[in-house]
Amino acid sequence: MLPLVALLGRTNVGKSTLFNRLLGSRKSLTHDHPGVTRDRIYGVAERAPCPFALVDTGGLYLDSAERMEEAIFQQAREALEEAHFLVLVVDGREGLTELDRELADYLRRTRKPVRVAVNKVDGAELEERLLPEFHALGLDVRAVSAEHGYGIHAFLEELCRDLPPAPEEAPVQEGLKLALLGRPNAGKSSLINAFVGEKRLIVDSESGTTRDSVDVALERGDKRYVFIDTAGVRRKSKVRKSLERVSVLRALKSSNRADVSILLLDALQGVTVQDKKILDYLSGEKVPLIVAVNKIDLVPKAKLGQVKKFFQWEMSFCPHVPLIYTSSVSKSGLGGILPLAEKLWAQYSKRVSTGELNRCLQAILERHQPPMAGNRRPKFYYMTQPEVAPPTFVFFLNDHRLIGRQYTRYLEKQLRKFFKLEITPVRLVFRTSRG
Repeated sequence: MLPLVALLGRTNVGKSTLFNRLLGSRKSLTHDHPGVTRDRIYGVAERAPCPFALVDTGGLYLDSAERMEEAIFQQAREALEEAHFLVLVVDGREGLTELDRELADYLRRTRKPVRVAVNKVDGAELEERLLPEFHALGLDVRAVSAEHGYGIHAFLEELCRDLPPAPEEAPVQEGLKLALLGRPNAGKSSLINAFVGEKRLIVDSESGTTRDSVDVALERGDKRYVFIDTAGVRRKSKVRKSLERVSVLRALKSSNRADVSILLLDALQGVTVQDKKILDYLSGEKVPLIVAVNKIDLVPKAKLGQVKKFFQWEMSFCPHVPLIYTSSVSKSGLGGILPLAEKLWAQYSKRVSTGELNRCLQAILERHQPPMAGNRRPKFYYMTQPEVAPPTFVFFLNDHRLIGRQYTRYLEKQLRKFFKLEITPVRLVFRTSRG
């Protein structure tokens, strides 16, 4: 376990840009619109003089009466409580504000080590002019430019010198990364909160609350799983703001970063055109996928069977994708998600020996020969599996153009049955060979 450093401060002072600079990657979403970061976002500064964990937080409003701002403050306060070292980020160009003073007093009362990063200071001349007033906070102060890199190396060296050691913990294995995808307000954040047993992500009835892709760790037994909560994926015509457009792209890219993706559907809204477009995209990309029909607790018991039949029918165009019914309120179905994800990943990573493949091919052909194409019949020679993730099967035959869609579906169905690949994407490739 690495020591954890929390970045805190009011809105639009550059916390997320500093977070990305310290990590050496664009993990936290940055935008000139204030209040972009709302949930806690974690990363590891592996390139620093000493590795440490880092958490980015939403902008703080100590006296806010706004509901969303109160939720942001709650998230920041929880990050503050779990952190070993606090960094108050302020805006050197705007100068010292009354809110900066209040935040400094609040952080000082935690009795944790605190340092001030005066951001947006792009050189030595600006440092001499802008830095002095911040010494009035009575804390260690360092001028930095998160955007251009000025003062970052010195800041990291001083931070590493003063970081306390983190408490030791029992070693755990790295488990799966699970990306939660879906339309806005499908309940992704609520589901993760129900899983981890704490209000780790902000949940709001206003759609579009989550803008970043947020990683949330969960330990089960000796494994540490990571849930990736993503921005809701809207129809393109409704993605007007540039910030939301970036969020949507990140949501879809998260399916590539994860081992398994979970698409949440709303039990009351059914399967929309947008849901089917997401399914088509994920299916085309051969992403290992679970579909979770969420908010099932809101369905009257008398209609539950009817609702399940409806979703099974709507999902019939991709029959290998497993369906699970969940509720973040009653926690129905939550216990089945991780075992199902593990089973899916095992199938997605499965490799079959060449001998087994060709015995299987012989049995498949004996059961049902490929139909004639004109006056020619396809003749299979052998098959191989060059790749996993997804399992990819290559068939060599006299002319690959002779294989039609119907026989391709037959081959896929038989391969799934022989090798117990019922819920994973598979890829079939046909190649012409002289035998």
